[in-house]
Amino acid sequence: MISKSAIIKDADIGEGTKIWEFANIYGCDIGKNCNIGSYVEIQSGVYIGNNVVVSSHSFICSLVNIEDDVFVGHGVMTINDVNPPSFRRTGTKEHWKSTLIKNGAVIGSNATLFPVVIGSNAVVGAGSVVIKDVPDDCVVAGNPAKVISVSYKDTTD
Repeated sequence: MISKSAIIKDADIGEGTKIWEFANIYGCDIGKNCNIGSYVEIQSGVYIGNNVVVSSHSFICSLVNIEDDVFVGHGVMTINDVNPPSFRRTGTKEHWKSTLIKNGAVIGSNATLFPVVIGSNAVVGAGSVVIKDVPDDCVVAGNPAKVISVSYKDTTD
């Protein structure tokens, strides 16, 4: 199901993926069985794996790679230009940096991710500002985000 009000240009969308109203998606690859919320922007050069949720009002900028089974909360912002506006000043994107969100990670609502690696099964607390890599299976929170728990395991099963 792709909303008629979504704007999608030059994107590969996997089978079973849902894209809701007013999403703006271009030049990216999105896997199977994903759910892309309303008012989400996904820029060119982004790769999103399978079974990923990107909740409403989130911004996934160029050079972000999201692996399988990741949950991105509402209003999450990713950043690739740590010295903006570098492109306007230099005419090149060579100083932009990438972000990798590994399998099973959870990114809480309104988190801001600078160019980092978020480890497998890691959890980023809501409202956190992540400026350093997050190890696998950890919980980070705060501004700047710090490890508050190691060996996170979901006990709701």
